[in-house]
Amino acid sequence: MRDSALEEYLKTVDLHSVLHELGAQNIDFHLEAIRHFTKEEAEKRDKIVLGYFGEDGVKQIVDAIVKSLSFPPNALILDIGAGSGFFTTKVADRLKSLPNASFYAMDVTPAMLLALIRKTDRIIPFLGLSENIMGSIENAKKYADVPEQFDAVFSTLMLHHCADVDRVFQSLRRVLKSSGKAVIVDLCTHVFTEFKEEMGDLHLGFDPEQIGQAGKKVFSTVSVEKMPGICCESSGRSAELFIATLEP
Repeated sequence: MRDSALEEYLKTVDLHSVLHELGAQNIDFHLEAIRHFTKEEAEKRDKIVLGYFGEDGVKQIVDAIVKSLSFPPNALILDIGAGSGFFTTKVADRLKSLPNASFYAMDVTPAMLLALIRKTDRIIPFLGLSENIMGSIENAKKYADVPEQFDAVFSTLMLHHCADVDRVFQSLRRVLKSSGKAVIVDLCTHVFTEFKEEMGDLHLGFDPEQIGQAGKKVFSTVSVEKMPGICCESSGRSAELFIATLEP
């Protein structure tokens, strides 16, 4: 029933209106990114991500996410910029020992959410913008019961697609419980400008120190470090990853 409601909503939703309502700074940019991911990646996203990291790299990323977060028995867990749910489902599988935990996945591309729906009914997907997660939750109440705060929030390879990094951190903080933690995994600075056209990237990665400074504007405890031995690789081009852990 839940998935059916989302599918019906996505059939009729006016993305331009939703993005305007959520305060997107450059609506045309977002719509173009949505078109890119719908056409180029939605149906094959899982294979693409696996190709970037390999089985071992994916396992290391999932291990790092789970190790960095805290999960009470009835944890509310959110993946922002979840895409097709590649990492969402793997984190959920790792936490099967928490049968009362609830998983949610937000993404701005409807085709990605539809791909996630076909995988599992354990994860509740909803349409949203990372710069305004709270507003996205309010919008999602039209078709799903989504809480307003979470014990754990994570994102993987999402931040370099966001126009306003500072707004993303502020948005994250608003939906994180005072006892919660957030984790961001993304690309370190690289020189592959062609990624912007090939992969829809907006930023050429980030310096970990830059992420630390952005995080400290909003969070009291911030840890950012490179992830040794893991790279995002595409056609012989390799970019390192960082992991940022954020606490209120």
